[in-house]
Amino acid sequence: MPKTIAIVNQKGGVGKTTTVINLASGLSLLGKKSLILDLDPQGNSTSGLGIDKSLLNKSIYNVLLGELSLYESFKTIDLNNNKKITISPSVGDLSGADIELYSIEDREWILKKALSSSSLDNYDYILIDCPPSLSLLTINAFTAADSLLIPVQCEFFAMEGLAQLNKTIELIISRLNPSLEIEGLLLTMYDSRNNICKTVASEVKEFFKEKVLKTLIPKNVKLAESPSFGKCIFDYDSECLGAISYLNLSKEIISKNGGTFIEKIIR
Repeated sequence: MPKTIAIVNQKGGVGKTTTVINLASGLSLLGKKSLILDLDPQGNSTSGLGIDKSLLNKSIYNVLLGELSLYESFKTIDLNNNKKITISPSVGDLSGADIELYSIEDREWILKKALSSSSLDNYDYILIDCPPSLSLLTINAFTAADSLLIPVQCEFFAMEGLAQLNKTIELIISRLNPSLEIEGLLLTMYDSRNNICKTVASEVKEFFKEKVLKTLIPKNVKLAESPSFGKCIFDYDSECLGAISYLNLSKEIISKNGGTFIEKIIR
């Protein structure tokens, strides 16, 4: 079975969607088959991969409502180097999903049931892009996931947001998903010239210790630009610092889960 990782932070603007797109792409470049589930109503993972949401008639929204199987919602994205990733895209209708799903029995388990009823053995990793809020969509991601990857922006209010998120995670583990683990905390938008960045990174490492991943994602113009062109960072600029960092993150995630990969020069 694939490893299912929810990328989550209740705070917005921390590099969550950037991580979903580029981690999935990096894993693919290293020979791992990746599936993205875009549970964020903003649909940034969807548009960031060049998909026009206005033209979609099949999405994760239809899956949650029981109108489609998960497989029927899939779209395949071609990357350079003859690699591909798959996505179950988001549409704006997801913004009303909390209300539409509220009356459904076992509404916290809808996504998990959709995953369980689908044949996904040919995928190595499933990455879930969560909304930046504690909504029913986020809870569905938590119950469906094996682990959580938490991007942490290296800025002043980072620790405050983490304290709130930590309480939420403890609640989900105790009530809905006892096997849920922390895949790691990922420090993002790091600028070694900025003293606040250094301080926040040091505090996060001191508090969370081995849960903090070794890879640092830098503040990088190319990372900010690539979604507007509908490309992952490897297809946009494979030699920039952002691409190198996300490839290192992909290697770290694979190694952390006991996997192996073939070293490649990405061009």
